[in-house]
Amino acid sequence: MKRKEIMAAYKDGPEAVIKLVESMSYQITELKKRIKVLEDRLSQNSTNSSKPPSTDWPTKKRSLREKTGRSPGGQKGHKGHNLKMVDNPDSIRVHRVSTCSKCSRSLEDVLPTGYRKRQVFDLPPIKVEVTEHRAEEKICPHCGQLNEASFPGGINQQAQYGSRIKAILTYLNQYQLLPYERTSELFSDLFDIELSAGTIVNTNRVCFEALKSVEEMIKDKITASPVVHFDETGLYTEGDRWWLHVASTKDLTYYAVNPRRGKAATDYIDILPNFKGTAVHDCWNTYFRYDCNHGLCNVHHLRDLKAATEFYDQNWPINMTDLLLEIKETVDKKRPVAGKLEQDEIKVFKERYDRIIKAGLDQNPIAKVRDGTKKRGRIKQSKAKNLLDRLKERWRETLAFMYDFSIPFDNSQAERDIRMMKLQQKISGTFRSVDGAKTFCRIRGYISTARKSSLSVIDAIQAAFEGNPFMVSIES
Repeated sequence: MKRKEIMAAYKDGPEAVIKLVESMSYQITELKKRIKVLEDRLSQNSTNSSKPPSTDWPTKKRSLREKTGRSPGGQKGHKGHNLKMVDNPDSIRVHRVSTCSKCSRSLEDVLPTGYRKRQVFDLPPIKVEVTEHRAEEKICPHCGQLNEASFPGGINQQAQYGSRIKAILTYLNQYQLLPYERTSELFSDLFDIELSAGTIVNTNRVCFEALKSVEEMIKDKITASPVVHFDETGLYTEGDRWWLHVASTKDLTYYAVNPRRGKAATDYIDILPNFKGTAVHDCWNTYFRYDCNHGLCNVHHLRDLKAATEFYDQNWPINMTDLLLEIKETVDKKRPVAGKLEQDEIKVFKERYDRIIKAGLDQNPIAKVRDGTKKRGRIKQSKAKNLLDRLKERWRETLAFMYDFSIPFDNSQAERDIRMMKLQQKISGTFRSVDGAKTFCRIRGYISTARKSSLSVIDAIQAAFEGNPFMVSIES
């Protein structure tokens, strides 16, 4: 505001001055709101929002995890994995004593009184083994018919790689996330095999086709499960933003990519439309459009409550955080000895929950005046008020873990299952084709399921190349 404008309002009289002050007051209020939004955005990190830890500034921050009082490292009674000597080594090298270290006389003909032993564990140079298959040809001496023996299944070219090499190739590229060029370099350095990117792509495609029935089996098992974790995240494909969807349990993992995030995608994936159990998720509205039970991720709530405490200087988020953690601790203690909490315990916890919500709503009344010049749509609210409304409306889903011990406190299972997919994006940036994204999802779903069954990943992939993936063998 320039001095000339202020003097002009002064000359025009009191009403002009009042109007000028009101205008300036409105601008100051709007600027304060904008500053608050920007300050809150700068203060967000992985502990008070859904931002990943990789975006945090390198400053010390308080974790949501509570201190256990235990010292770092392996705890007392923990089974170690130290390298130990073996009774039957593959080879023995004897290092002889030829002269006396004191008098320098020869000891060549003196028998040793004993040995000190040390063992070195190492790998011999890796050499590819080539097996030549010869199919006999015989002419019948009676009728002259030429008879030919058959080659084993899968051996259909004059020179080809075996299932173990293919399994290691897919393991490095799809599981350890080595890019094509680095995978080729490793094969050249370790095995003296020169591979092209096309060979790697074709090998992954063969694995993809071999796992089609397994993927359908995993999908059917997840759909029939009583509790399933759901999540979604952005996935860049062909330069465009697609979405990666995950549905998982402690034993199974299913991934799918789709250009959409909402109901069109989840309908196409076709798990939720037929699912009748409890879906655990982070309150994405699409999930509530399906006729099943729901449980919300309370780790998300704890982060949002931490943000409300830091950004709005209110007490109710601290009380709600303490209550949720107290209920979790009570449930964890009761789970080994009982199937549910006592009704009196549930009643007390629910009454405390309602009182905290009421106190929060008293501090965050409903906004009756719209910000700015907007005349349509919902009235904008603070994040604290939005969180309160969610906790009030979705109280049953928030406290689902209290009413049913089979429902977890959080959605960490889905977040763990989706984490490696995000790492792939950090390494490679994008998928060059939709087929590449679908191949990655099917193979990674199989690998994740194998890992949850404590199986060797390489062995599981090799079994797929040999036509006997582990899920199929279990079913048969």
